[in-house]
Amino acid sequence: MSIEKSPEKNEVLFVWFNRYAGVTLKTPSKTFVIDPVDVKARNFQNVDAILITHEHYDHLDQPLISEIHKLTQCMVVADPTSTRKLRNTIPSEKLQEVQPGSEVKIGEVSVKAEKCNHPPAATPTTFIITSEDGVKVFHTADSLPFPEMATMSEKEKFDVVFCTVGIAPGASPETGVEIARLTKPKVAVPYHAGSVADQKRFAELLKKEMPKATCLIPEVNKIYQVSKRT
Repeated sequence: MSIEKSPEKNEVLFVWFNRYAGVTLKTPSKTFVIDPVDVKARNFQNVDAILITHEHYDHLDQPLISEIHKLTQCMVVADPTSTRKLRNTIPSEKLQEVQPGSEVKIGEVSVKAEKCNHPPAATPTTFIITSEDGVKVFHTADSLPFPEMATMSEKEKFDVVFCTVGIAPGASPETGVEIARLTKPKVAVPYHAGSVADQKRFAELLKKEMPKATCLIPEVNKIYQVSKRT
């Protein structure tokens, strides 16, 4: 889903557009679409980059990505396995392969690929997006918690973390809260949810574990605004 308005300085806007990891993220200068599936290409009119975390059906839809690319001429940034699957549909100059430790700049916005603990996938990645104003968003794909998240938190000081709470193997509200505990975000967003009940359970557990953190339970296709932590 497109976001028509632009965020103010030190803010980002986002929309969760499916029940999985599909997120549109807008900084003051750039628009990113992450793992688009179950959505129409025409819903994305202005896109600077598509980010793909891994090759599973609920994250990678090759014809849809090709269609969005044709409409917008955006960059496509993807993990190695997804990159191989996209080589026949996305021009090489518009397709950027990343793996944990890689960084891509889209204008003044940084996109870092990091480790992802999602064993069923071949080469999964998570993404840290840092806006031109320094707002830091951690998109965890389908990841389960892993110890290095704590180190990443110390270094990055996340404003927003999308926490997997269901659907993926092993994922639950409890593992989602463990992600939040490790990453210590200003705002924790429960997504990749099997049900609203899972999101609410996450919120209850988070309130007990991390009373100072804000839990934002997103509704599909609703625009949310998050500001830089102070």
